[in-house]
Amino acid sequence: LHMGKTMKEDLTVVAKYIKQLYPPEFNVFSIYAELYHNYFASQAKKNAESHLEDKDIYLLLSWVHNFYPKEMRKDHALAMELDKVKLGSLLPSSLSKELEKKYLDSEEVIVKTSLSRCLDKEIQRWKEDKEPEKLNGHFQSELLGIFVIQSIYSGQKRAEDISKAMGEELSRRLLKELPAFLRSYRDAFEDYKEKSKKNRYYKPILIANINNCWNFR
Repeated sequence: LHMGKTMKEDLTVVAKYIKQLYPPEFNVFSIYAELYHNYFASQAKKNAESHLEDKDIYLLLSWVHNFYPKEMRKDHALAMELDKVKLGSLLPSSLSKELEKKYLDSEEVIVKTSLSRCLDKEIQRWKEDKEPEKLNGHFQSELLGIFVIQSIYSGQKRAEDISKAMGEELSRRLLKELPAFLRSYRDAFEDYKEKSKKNRYYKPILIANINNCWNFR
């Protein structure tokens, strides 16, 4: 953040006040922009090649795909000048692709694990024979129906905030996980229906799960 702010502020000063002090053939703005970019890119590459936690990978990719090309280089005071320089990306394509794969793999595992835990908690509630919650006067499993959908949507949104392509790729992956989750849910529910007919809240739990189907659709 400090490096990005410094680069943006300094280049704004160069564009407004410094470049006109030199002959046009000196290309003063281009020289400054290239030097700042090369340093920024070298630091980004150094970070990318070190051991990064998931949140660090997300932040670095956000800079590569979003903050740097859109927030900084499209700033109204700099866009026209920077378009002439053609600075390129903060990271080499191969390194960027490697980080993207790590992030998508990790996000896929996080969502998959989250769905599995959610189902386990729901099954446990069935076994404890607790009355389901009501939503707008109807029995509904807020934990299952709403949490699952939010988990998938949140994962897609985080990836999309990095880039549209990453959002689409994660959507494709997660839409493979959803049918697998729904099969597990169906199997567990069928098992509950067969073995728990004498439970006190058997009927409300059946209704709650039937109402979940609309949300999943």
